[in-house]
Amino acid sequence: MAERNAPRERGNDMEAASASTEIWVLGWSAALLVLQVIVQATASGDLGPKYLFSPRDEGLKSKSIVAGRLERALNNLLETYPAFIALALALALTGKTGGIAATGAMIWLIARVLYVIIYAAGTPVVRTIIWFASIIGLAMMFIRLMG
Repeated sequence: MAERNAPRERGNDMEAASASTEIWVLGWSAALLVLQVIVQATASGDLGPKYLFSPRDEGLKSKSIVAGRLERALNNLLETYPAFIALALALALTGKTGGIAATGAMIWLIARVLYVIIYAAGTPVVRTIIWFASIIGLAMMFIRLMG
């Protein structure tokens, strides 16, 4: 990944931004989002295909404990995802990619992957520590952007 943040000539600023670790992580974060949506919907299979393919006006909830955890983990991702997207794009647009920002982006993504696994498993305390690590990753990105 070091090559993603290698210095580029002035004429290739957009190419450098698009090759940055932060944009690479942004792409994988979209994959994580889609995967979480699919896994959560699949875990709610006890509601039956008729309900799952409907407009869900009844607001039924799955009786599966894991489905509930996966839904809460997805909602938690959606709380910080806009900040991550904004930071990743702002870093790329301002040419401030790399260093602490790239490390922060990687920490955020790894923490988000671990978070959904640990949440689904029902592991308390560790889940909160992992969530806090993801917030530290965002803070690192913010520090680089504002510095």
